[in-house]
Amino acid sequence: MDPRHPTSGPHVLVLWDIDHTLVESRGVGRRFFEQAFHAATGRTLVKRADISGRTELDIIRQSLAVNDIEPTGDLVAEVMNALVREYQHGSDELGTTGRALPGAHKAVQLLAAESSVFQTVLTGNLPEVARIKLETFHLADYLNLDAGAYGSDHTDRSALVAIARERAAEHTGIRFANSATVLIGDTPGDAAAGRSVGARVIGVATGKSSIAELTGAGASPVIESLHDFTSALVLTRPDPHSPV
Repeated sequence: MDPRHPTSGPHVLVLWDIDHTLVESRGVGRRFFEQAFHAATGRTLVKRADISGRTELDIIRQSLAVNDIEPTGDLVAEVMNALVREYQHGSDELGTTGRALPGAHKAVQLLAAESSVFQTVLTGNLPEVARIKLETFHLADYLNLDAGAYGSDHTDRSALVAIARERAAEHTGIRFANSATVLIGDTPGDAAAGRSVGARVIGVATGKSSIAELTGAGASPVIESLHDFTSALVLTRPDPHSPV
């Protein structure tokens, strides 16, 4: 079947990463996390866990542990709730300091115009934080956020792919094959998550990872920025030998 001419409804599932793929907070997100950590624990965040390609659930648990605080379920939930409040109260600051990355609006608009594509998110962010970021930068209307997979769903980013596929199926009535699932992100963790289940991965070198690093992690193709994005990157016929 030609992806440009579907017989019934969408049959390509696109999963967008958010941070450093579609938007960047330019330091605001780091400060919001520090403030949420202090509000929930009464302690200053001395060290934060590595965040690249990881889920918020994992980041919070590890950040508590490396600061010698037991990451109980209740305390993790308190940090999460505090983080959501920081974004709710600070959305104006986020909008002033942060930005949608160049080409982001064009990219999601191009795919929104394709009837064969259903696009949502696969992100380490909490659902409420993801929505605030995307609404702040006027990207939310192009994505079905109810079908996304988020950083509160699992500590393992790779597990989010199956969660997103299941939610997309619930919304569309369509079971998207692994080879018809396209993950777009900026880290080797994004690439590993997609490749672990046989999904296609498009790398965007707008974060800390280079084109070579993303390619080495299994992303193909890799583009310098979303300025270089075209719908053909997503709609190219998948390899018939890819696992489904």
